[in-house]
Amino acid sequence: MEQRNVGTSDLRVSVVGMGCNNFSRPRTATESLEHSIRVIHAAVDHGITFFDGADIYGGSPGQSEEFLGEALHNRRDQVVIATKFGHQDFAMPGADAWGPKGARRYVRSAVEASLRRLRTDHIDLLQMHTPDPETPIEETLAILTDLVGEGKVRYIGHSNFSGAMAREAADISLAEEYESFISAQNEYSLLSRDIEFDLLPAAVELGLGVFPYFPLANGLLTGKYTADGGGQGRMRTIKSAQLGDVDWDLLDRYRELCDDAGVPMLHVTFQWLLSRPSISSVIAGATQVDQVVQNAAAGEAQVPRALLDAVDELFAP
Repeated sequence: MEQRNVGTSDLRVSVVGMGCNNFSRPRTATESLEHSIRVIHAAVDHGITFFDGADIYGGSPGQSEEFLGEALHNRRDQVVIATKFGHQDFAMPGADAWGPKGARRYVRSAVEASLRRLRTDHIDLLQMHTPDPETPIEETLAILTDLVGEGKVRYIGHSNFSGAMAREAADISLAEEYESFISAQNEYSLLSRDIEFDLLPAAVELGLGVFPYFPLANGLLTGKYTADGGGQGRMRTIKSAQLGDVDWDLLDRYRELCDDAGVPMLHVTFQWLLSRPSISSVIAGATQVDQVVQNAAAGEAQVPRALLDAVDELFAP
């Protein structure tokens, strides 16, 4: 599988990444450790080297990291492990005494806990999950710089930052000689293109690699769901209320474009994202080995430029 540098950094990742939110998640096939290991190993075997997790992921916070650590501790040199800390809307057990989630004590404590769960001595890419309104970004960058210096973290990134926040952090890193963020992770798909007017131009300007989350829009952009009730998955069983807001006419036109070109919708969805500026890897979750195989194939697919242009126009914001 193709590997790309994350922005202007030396970190290289597969163009298809594995989202780790489903490992240990209740009511999924990957709720069990055994099945999660099968899916994780299948990803590595199909060329996926980039695993994107977070300390809050899993059936209980931290459990996804534990599953990932169990699956990959003997294959550590084959993969790039990314995780996140400090989501403002979720509490990690025992973290109440650590203070604000961007503060020195919190960041160090969160990293030490993730290292134990992941069964590794370093995190390849540590990402700040959401901005912390209580802590100046200078303090967060200072402790992240310390952790890089100690070898516990290789590179740092952010998630859910605005373009202005990304530029502010870059300016401070330059002025104070702190480590610089190399990546940004924000929601981005054909159905969610807001970052094209804010974060994405900043990423291009600053040399950040971008990782879209929800790139398949919960499966809507894979072709498996239809207006007449076709398709089974989380959108039908867990998020069915969201289906009422779907523009099925738009998705039907997308399906027709792909069918006329003889290219699977999943392939087009992946390749459209990979054609966008600064995109380093498209992160997609999987609960079955066959989903891993399909995602890997989509990352390697050749899609005509004319089709990508037509799709871009169809979903123009």
